[in-house]
Amino acid sequence: MGPKVSIVGAGRVGESTAQILAMQQLAREIVLLDVREGVAAGVALDIQESAPLFRFDTRVHGGTDPALMEGSDIVVVTAGLPRKPGMSRSDLLDANARVARTVVEQILQHAPTAILIMVTNPVDVLTYLAWRQTGWSRRRVFGLSGVLDAARMAAFIALETGFSIRDIQAMVLGGHGDAMVPMPRYTTIGGVPVRHFLDEEALARIVERTRHGGAEIVALKKTSSANDSPAAAIATMIDAVVHDRRRLLPVVAVLEGEYGLEGLAMGVPAVLERDGASRVVELELTDEERARFRASADAVLADIARLERAARS
Repeated sequence: MGPKVSIVGAGRVGESTAQILAMQQLAREIVLLDVREGVAAGVALDIQESAPLFRFDTRVHGGTDPALMEGSDIVVVTAGLPRKPGMSRSDLLDANARVARTVVEQILQHAPTAILIMVTNPVDVLTYLAWRQTGWSRRRVFGLSGVLDAARMAAFIALETGFSIRDIQAMVLGGHGDAMVPMPRYTTIGGVPVRHFLDEEALARIVERTRHGGAEIVALKKTSSANDSPAAAIATMIDAVVHDRRRLLPVVAVLEGEYGLEGLAMGVPAVLERDGASRVVELELTDEERARFRASADAVLADIARLERAARS
């Protein structure tokens, strides 16, 4: 029959995610929740009315009552303020941390056995805070980052080389922000290292564009951030869980000593299967890669420390 998936936040990312999940029939039931009266119900009805055309049997409904998520197998949190031109993900920290705390309380009350996928930015910090607030195993609380960032990197490589996107496998580590660490050394085209096809100048351009991929879309759209590519990335993660695929995907995972780090969550390769992110995989890093990864971790740790100071004051 498939799982019940609740999406908290019926904005553009939430709506696009629900549409993809329904079209791919990755859930038997999808619940959209939003604090704005009528918005989630309207979005859900719009998607449901596309069922005869896309030929899916998923039931989609929405509302404002958190009790609607009762019995959810997976909860996706997209609620919060979106980025605007000139804003970093960390600029959203204070407002979205308040939103995340409230949502996690509701999840604990109404969906205490669910897998929680955090999408709201800054996702590294909020994933860690959600994990700590729930007290759950880290395998049940993880976030969106590397799947989206790696997809952007792969898309840019396809545009640069002309090769089919089907053959491009990219890897991105670190925080989901400007300090992310795209990994050309672990990026391939048809199993062949990408450096066989692109010189260092071209790779540097792609790495830089990947780091600022979200900001580029915000600057172009002006009134909103990316929604289709994040939604596709979320659906990819849910597909791995629902079908127990044991896919190795870069996600925001809580670190417990891996890469010499703990007390934070950030983008690393992890195995996604039926009960969540079952294992973090440690890649061998060069001195330069390790330094960049550590700098990215320091940025995440600084945001966590800032929130903790604010909570104590």
